[in-house]
Amino acid sequence: MKAVIQRVSQASVTIDNHVVADIQKGLLILIGFEELDNQEDISWLSLKIANLRVFADDNDVMNLSIKDISGEMIIVSQFTLHASTKKGNRPSYIKAAKPDIAIPLYEKFIAQMEKEIGRKVQTGKFGADMKVGLVNDGPVTIIIDTKNKE
Repeated sequence: MKAVIQRVSQASVTIDNHVVADIQKGLLILIGFEELDNQEDISWLSLKIANLRVFADDNDVMNLSIKDISGEMIIVSQFTLHASTKKGNRPSYIKAAKPDIAIPLYEKFIAQMEKEIGRKVQTGKFGADMKVGLVNDGPVTIIIDTKNKE
């Protein structure tokens, strides 16, 4: 699994001119799955994100997690995170999991993330043409790949 985690002061997801997710202070997570991803990856990544200290404390030091600030979250599936650009100029997505594997992983990741932070998260819609808007706060952007956790 690969995740791009962005600290935001505002973010939204629009599908067919309809806003399906809208948050203020929190995290926007773009998540991509490979065929070999499993529950262990989901558990590890959701715990890592829930405890990631990327929000400022009273001393303006990034020392607080999304749980600490009761922040909001949007999770958006994005298979293009697994693009390979080694050959030519057209990205290959051969490493990205097919929908029959990726959708259950996406749903499990959302449920695990909700469990970790103790509240509902907002989402995009798997496979939809989404317009994702955000104000990256900082900017703070962190990329995590569960294949590089050790």
